[in-house]
Amino acid sequence: MKLNLQEVPRVKTITKQEFIKHYFKPQKPVVIERYIEDWPAFTKWNLDYMKQVAGDKTVPLYDDRPVDYKDGFNEPHATMKMSEYVDLLKKEPTKYRIFLWNILKEVPQLQKDYKYPNFGLRLMKGLPMLFFGGRNSYTFMHYDIDLANIFHFHFEGEKQCILFDQKQNKHLYKIPHSLITREDIDFANPDFNKWPALKHAQGYIANLNHGEVLYMPEGWWHYMRYITPGFSMSLRAIARNPKNLGKAIYNIFFMRNFDNAMRRLKGQKWIDWKNEQAIVRTNKSNNLK
Repeated sequence: MKLNLQEVPRVKTITKQEFIKHYFKPQKPVVIERYIEDWPAFTKWNLDYMKQVAGDKTVPLYDDRPVDYKDGFNEPHATMKMSEYVDLLKKEPTKYRIFLWNILKEVPQLQKDYKYPNFGLRLMKGLPMLFFGGRNSYTFMHYDIDLANIFHFHFEGEKQCILFDQKQNKHLYKIPHSLITREDIDFANPDFNKWPALKHAQGYIANLNHGEVLYMPEGWWHYMRYITPGFSMSLRAIARNPKNLGKAIYNIFFMRNFDNAMRRLKGQKWIDWKNEQAIVRTNKSNNLK
């Protein structure tokens, strides 16, 4: 048995009006296949080019280890020179990923390789973020703290994305006071005996290839798995729905600080309690024993 996923709709290209009408207003995902072929990045951006322009930069690396109470919010698990990291990606599968790497700050010359697309939403121009991963590395199922509208541009190789909207929360074993689901769920191949509520979750799946862009609506859950080594850039626009904007403000100014305080106060007991509550609350919502 597999997750109940439908393919994200695909278009070759799109106008601002079409995007607003068919995808932004109804908050539906879409893959746009040929939107950035006029960007220099479309022909230039690959792992070798990143090694060339950013090889001497020290980059933060993350893997798939479970959250530990001693870890700060988004603290890296290791660091490495970009040149060494690219060599590692090409040589063998690795769980090390780079995420939320701000290219404006780190390698300003990369700005010349892309344009800010006009989808009819005001993009946050100070936050173009890069994400890298090795073969079969993945991110935990999560949604972003600011519940932004996200445009995810993929480069080199292939990447699989599984998406759920916030209406699916009760089926996903969401961790309270957090933005993730249980980290021991393998969304690529879930164990429905262990996680029976997942059978009721309805989501989307898309495999992104070089140059394709995925639109993820406000606050959508996403799990990303690198089928081959590669990298992506995310551009974001602030949540427009007042409810989502309110949640974003709550997450940034209260939830994150509360969670960090409880980690300091209770240590691993806090993490263990949250993991247990994810099961208790999901079972209750789904009338499971």
